[in-house]
Order: sequence, then C-alpha cells, then structure tokens
Amino acid sequence: MANVLFTHSYFYKLDPKQWRTKQPYPPLATILAAAVARNDGHEVALFDTNLRDDPDELKGALKIASPDYLVLYDDGFNYLSKMCLTNMRQAAFRMIGAAKKAGCTVIVSSSDATDHTAKYLGQGADFVIQGEGEVTLSHLLHALESGQGTYGIEGIAFAEGSEIRQAPARPVWRDLDSLPLPAWDLVDMESYRNIWMRHHGYFSLNIATTRGCPFKCNWCAKPIYGTRYTSRSPENVLREIQWLMDLASPDHFWMCDDIFGLKPGWVQEFGTKVKASGLRFRYKIQSRVDLLLQENTIDALLQSGVETVWMGAESGSQKILDAMDKGTTINQIYAATRLLRLKGVRVAFFLQFGYLGETQEDIDATIRMLLELMPDEVGISVSYPLPGTVFYENVRHHLKEKRNWTDSNDLAMMFQGTFQGEYYRKLHQYVHSLYRSHRGILVLKKLIRHPWRFTFKDLKSGLGSFYFAAQSYTLNKKLSKLKLPT
Repeated sequence: MANVLFTHSYFYKLDPKQWRTKQPYPPLATILAAAVARNDGHEVALFDTNLRDDPDELKGALKIASPDYLVLYDDGFNYLSKMCLTNMRQAAFRMIGAAKKAGCTVIVSSSDATDHTAKYLGQGADFVIQGEGEVTLSHLLHALESGQGTYGIEGIAFAEGSEIRQAPARPVWRDLDSLPLPAWDLVDMESYRNIWMRHHGYFSLNIATTRGCPFKCNWCAKPIYGTRYTSRSPENVLREIQWLMDLASPDHFWMCDDIFGLKPGWVQEFGTKVKASGLRFRYKIQSRVDLLLQENTIDALLQSGVETVWMGAESGSQKILDAMDKGTTINQIYAATRLLRLKGVRVAFFLQFGYLGETQEDIDATIRMLLELMPDEVGISVSYPLPGTVFYENVRHHLKEKRNWTDSNDLAMMFQGTFQGEYYRKLHQYVHSLYRSHRGILVLKKLIRHPWRFTFKDLKSGLGSFYFAAQSYTLNKKLSKLKLPT
C-alpha cells in the first residue's frame, strides 16, 4: 500500500479578511478523503495549510513523510475554497512544484483545478480529479499501486504529451452513510481551539450533512458536488457529533451544507433524535427563506440546537432576485426574518451588489431592506463570475486577463457593471458602516432600557455607532462622486 500525504491550498493568512475574523475551520473534505484512503489500507498523513504562513513549509513535511503521493485535496464544503482565489492557486502551484522535486506523484482535487485543469497539469500535477473525489481517488490510487492503466477511471484528467485526456464524469455517490467519518485525528485540534477561544470565547467545528444544491441560482458555481442533493441520515450525523464532542469538546458546530435540511422530514427527525440523545450543542446553518417558512421547520431546528441561520437574501429588489433565478421573494425574506426573530434565532444575511442590470434604485432597495430588518450579521459581496454558471457565460465577453479574485476582499468587478469598479468597493464599505452604526444605535437603546444587562461587547458596539455614522457619511459623499454610469 502507498504512503500518501494529504494537503489543500487554502491559507487563512493569505486571505487577510478571513484571517482577521479568526474563525478557522479544519479542511473537512480533505480529512474525509484521507479517511477513505486509510480505509483502503494506505498510510496517510496531513499537512494542514489553514494556519500555516507559507506554502514552502510543505518542503519540511515532504522530507519527514517521504510520501509516494501528494494529494492536494481542497475542502469543497468551504465556500472560501469554492471562490478559486489566485493567492491559493499560486500556493497550490508552489506545493505541486515542491512535491514533484521530492519525487511524488501529485493528484489534485479542487474547484479551481476542475475549472482550470490545463493550468494545474501544466504546473506538474499528474492527475486532476474533477467533481466529487473520494471514490475516484480510491480507484486511482489502487490502479497506480497495482500497475493497472488509468484510462478506464471515471472523473480524472491527465496530460499525455501535449494533449489532455479527460475521462467521463463519475456519477455522484448516493450512499453517504457508507463513507467513514473524517480523519479528525489528523487535525491539530488545539491550534484551532486556541484561536477560537482567544477571540470568541467558544470553539466551533464544521460538519457536512449533505452534498449538492438542486436550486438554479445562475451565479452559483457547483464544480464539486453539482446540483444533485444527497443527505446523510440523522443517525449518521449524530454519530459524528457525539464522536467529536468526546474527542474535542466543541461548544458549537457549523453545518456547512449549501442548504441544510432540504430533504422532507429530515430536520424534524434530526431534532427528535438530538433530543432523545441528551446531547446539547449550538450550531449555525445556511438555508433558504422559502424552506424556513415551511411548517414546523424552525421549531425543529430549535429543538436540535440551532442558533444562527444564514440566508441568501442577496438583494432587496425583486427584479434582481428574478434575474438571478433565485426563486424567492422579498416578502419571504421579510417573513422568514421576522419568524426566526420571534423564535429567538439569530439571523444573518448574504447580500450581493453589482449584478447585471442592477440600478441605483435596486441598490437603495437592498440597503432599505437591510436597515429595516437589521440582521444580527451580514456578509456583503459583489457579483463574481465563476466558470460553469449562466452568469459567467452572460458576462464572458467582458472578462479580461483578471478572472479571479486575489483574496476574498478583492471585490474587483471583472465585468461591465452599471457603475465603475471603485463605486462598488466604496459601496461595500458604506453599507457595512451604515449597518454597524444602526446596530450600535439599537444597542444604545437597549442599554438605556436595561442598563444592568449590558456587556463590554454591547458597550463597544454602542459607542462605535458614532464612529461608523461619521464614516458612512463620508463614504456616501464619495459614492455620490463615483455614481456615474460606466
């Protein structure tokens, strides 16, 4: 059997915005692939890049492990990996080069490598796994170790001379319960715990209960798990939660599914089983407003410990939601937010500016919705075209040499929007400042009504409202000067 070193290409420290938040999660898909390889009898190790400073640190790990194979397997459950940032691409190329110099066969599985297979093969990768990777990797390692040919293996691409051989896609794996639990024992849990506890006072770990998303939002890329929605059973998920609580005692979980609990009855069954188990934990999810409004969904989520729900609100303009093929309505955003609040669940919004055809009136409608509903958290971005999406094809003729963001705070407009690119950067800052100033005002009102309940965090937020109000005023002035159509 083979000696396999697993790694991935996401470095939090090469993504300054994400590193400032200090909310790192272990590379879930990477350690799941490692568990599958270990079940096949291979010797596995992990070089976790998340908290590393530099991709050249891999060289030391290669000397220690002396692997036959380097498997660069990105965490397809993490939206940061799905963004295909060029900082991480360059890190991947450097690690591929180091592994080739060390005499390794290099296998890559990532969203970016699926989209840009030729680039990765051109940097020295021997094989690129396209799409869902565990079963493909298992077959590939077996074929290489046994001396069999690789031509009949679905889901791989490799270079043959100047040509790229691309096999047919592998069907998605339906029986997720048959996969082993991720190789959590390979993760340096204490490094993650220390960061979480120091900056947030609790420790959170990530779990995936599903794969894929069947909805057709036309800007959303799905290069790894696609549009087929597959669920683990509630019992299987609960077994992993129990195992993690025994191993690492986390206080909180991020259910990192694109859509949590879409399968009819799943959330209700999960809530019942969590209650019967006696386990107590908090968690956050990503969901859709129409799903949250279905009968008993929020109550069942509460029963199992949900604390925060992130919703893809995206825009306060129905025209833009329809253009995105979002399949939701503004009324549903308002209704779901108010219902979650009524039940005591924290609400968080993803918002997106700059979509094709968005006007100043649409932008104003989004800001108005944000200030009226005042979610507990907000993530703001600008429209970002990724290969494989309808949106990408619609703007492809606008794209020039730069086609990916450097890091998650790049926010470059890579297509012809309504306004110039600098307008959207300032808009991003303005909306954040306006939101924080309004949240601070709400906190000050709470302090006045209930002064005995305030915390240092509340006081900081309340006093910060004056700073953010001044900042938003200044940014609004700058926006007015930039508000000239391109």
